[in-house]
Amino acid sequence: MAVRSQYEELARQLSAIGAVKRGLARMLPPECPGGSAAVLALLREHGEMRISRLAELMAVDMSVTSRHVAHVAERGWIERSSDPADKRSRILRLTPAGHDVLSDLNRRTTEMFIHNLSDWSDDDVGQLNTLLARLRDSFACRGPGGCAPGRHTGDCSRHADSDNDSHTRTPV
Repeated sequence: MAVRSQYEELARQLSAIGAVKRGLARMLPPECPGGSAAVLALLREHGEMRISRLAELMAVDMSVTSRHVAHVAERGWIERSSDPADKRSRILRLTPAGHDVLSDLNRRTTEMFIHNLSDWSDDDVGQLNTLLARLRDSFACRGPGGCAPGRHTGDCSRHADSDNDSHTRTPV
């Protein structure tokens, strides 16, 4: 187990990640703010879904989710159709235009990382990816039915309730 001072430094470094997140936000086109990008990315990753499921995945209130959904729907990036199982509900799905927006966002994000990490080796980038995924998994699997600290096997995420996606990634 790491010493306390290392955890304190980790907390400081994670707080400083805000600069990276702000850089990512600045590269988004004005017509596609972060909430819109999140809607599109989650629909790509998880497929069509009800808005209530999207709100759970985004971990925000339904009213916030509704505003983001309205924004992307007005631009033709998603479509809303009646849920055959419950006509009162709507199913959200990406349109080809939404896929195009995501492709552009992925290109922009990748180019930003290539530019800003140009002095990093492939091994350094790979190690960062591995450690960030491990950090995310360590937090994701501590809930009910999850792994005990220090005993993470990765199985907990596969056995978790499929409606509880604690491995949701940030957009693009």
